[in-house]
Amino acid sequence: METTTKTALKGGEFLIRETEANDIFIPEEWNEEQQMIAQSCRDFIAQEITPNLDRIDSQETGLAEKLMDKAADLGLLGLSVPESLGGFEKDFVTGMLATEVLGAAHSFAVTISAHTGIGTLPILYYGNEAQKKKYIPKLANGEWKACYCLTEPSAGSDANSGKTKAVLSADGKHYILNGQKMWITNGGFAEVFTVFAKIDNDENLSAFIVEKSFGGITLNPEEHKMGIKGSSTRQVFFNDCKVPVENLLSDRQNGFKIAVNILNLGRIKLGAAALGASKGVATQSIIYANERQQFGRPIAKYGAIRYKLAEQAIRIYAVESAMYRCTQNVEDAVNSLAAGGMEHGRAILKGVEQFAAEAAMLKVAGSEALDYCVDEGVQIYGGMGYSADAPMERAYRDSRINRIFEGTNEINRLLTVDMLLKRAMKGELDLMGPATKVAAELMSVPDFGADDTAPFALEHKYLKNFKKAALMVAGAAVQKLMMELAKEQEVLMNIADMLIDIYVSESVLLRVEKLAGIRGQGACKEQLDIMRVYINDAADRINKNGKEAINSFSEGDEQRMMLMGLKRFTKTEPFNSKEARRSVAAKLIAENKYCY
Repeated sequence: METTTKTALKGGEFLIRETEANDIFIPEEWNEEQQMIAQSCRDFIAQEITPNLDRIDSQETGLAEKLMDKAADLGLLGLSVPESLGGFEKDFVTGMLATEVLGAAHSFAVTISAHTGIGTLPILYYGNEAQKKKYIPKLANGEWKACYCLTEPSAGSDANSGKTKAVLSADGKHYILNGQKMWITNGGFAEVFTVFAKIDNDENLSAFIVEKSFGGITLNPEEHKMGIKGSSTRQVFFNDCKVPVENLLSDRQNGFKIAVNILNLGRIKLGAAALGASKGVATQSIIYANERQQFGRPIAKYGAIRYKLAEQAIRIYAVESAMYRCTQNVEDAVNSLAAGGMEHGRAILKGVEQFAAEAAMLKVAGSEALDYCVDEGVQIYGGMGYSADAPMERAYRDSRINRIFEGTNEINRLLTVDMLLKRAMKGELDLMGPATKVAAELMSVPDFGADDTAPFALEHKYLKNFKKAALMVAGAAVQKLMMELAKEQEVLMNIADMLIDIYVSESVLLRVEKLAGIRGQGACKEQLDIMRVYINDAADRINKNGKEAINSFSEGDEQRMMLMGLKRFTKTEPFNSKEARRSVAAKLIAENKYCY
């Protein structure tokens, strides 16, 4: 009997390859150990964070460090660190789950993620053995706290234009560091700084491990911020700071690559943290809607409120589906690279790099789902939502930074398309072949012969067509605009939004299909409703974005032909989304929490 080996999906291939439901990981499959780690994170928030939110936001002296020490005692600072360096060596998926749950910890979520992510990982993944042995155990056990110094007053999104300089001392033993960094999370109490600077007149950044004890470091007072007030954010000045030459991190001029790769990792983790915050906000919204009485009954009885509760849950469930689909894809890529002999830390970076476009999409999708949840959370609370004595006001303010952190959502949208097109140009991803086929299909008679009666067949047909819509628009934009495409940011944004909707829609479809295969469709009624509402709404958004793009770069017969194709590719059957949302909301209200 002949057997075929199925090749794993590579980054960006979601657009041109079918994925089987059984090939993705779904959150309903967490094992017992993962659930225990998640519960310990929830318990930590309930016991240490929630009762102290006002103290945290007032930046009570020493409190953030004490909370970090308590997190370290639970092992939360070393989940991703190898056992040989004092950590627990959990896999990427488990680390993401902990990141998600801790995302509900408001300002402290930023403090701990900055330490365990951008503070620790550059040294763990790029440090030599001596550097790792010196720093990682102390970062994993919380003895030392870490921060990451990349942004400068004139170098934000354009990080490589930083002006901080490093010059080798006359005796060749130190680099003398001079410059200014800003928006440095944990800057007020960190002992270890990963600092990016250019050596002499190098074209690219280098990276350095700098200890506060080296001297020559001064800090501005804490920044006054709209939200995440409990997170330490300082400007950091380096004035003839003497850094031993052995503290150069990786190779000279490799700093920009380090920054990019760590940001890839940071983006998907930020999406996960936003997801955790969204779930917390959704639960608070449901509890308040059940408690608040107006006109003689709880406001949860009213359709307008039920719509909001359901829509919060729909966006959360859809983003979560995409988040853990991608996370498992990264894990599989990491394991494959490690099995081929690559050092595990490098394998993680390479695995994440392969799915960098998806990471950028998830950062956008997660942060914007959270913004929807907090905005409607304030609305559900009504006047109390605007009061600092109720929880929504803090959640609303804390949410806003997530669309700016780790690259603005605009930059991430541009990067999504740029990274996919670059992979196509390198021959790593065949986008133009499928795009050419779609262009030819526009001239043919539509195929009406698909069997839409099989389970999920209709939704799979929708997704296949959504992908054709994106390939048609992107392919035409590349051919028409060529080198000018990079300047047409509005078109790139349209294409990125089409891609995000496709990836998230397909992910929620595959998740519900797999879940129905395990539990039976009858036990998944609300999940089916979530999936169908999301996909039907996505069809309208994909149509709008496609139309805006097509109208901006084409005209005449070509334009009419593409608009007709777009209409065909985004057509859906009539669907009663009101009843589906009511079904989703009824379950939430009965459970009195986010329960999917």
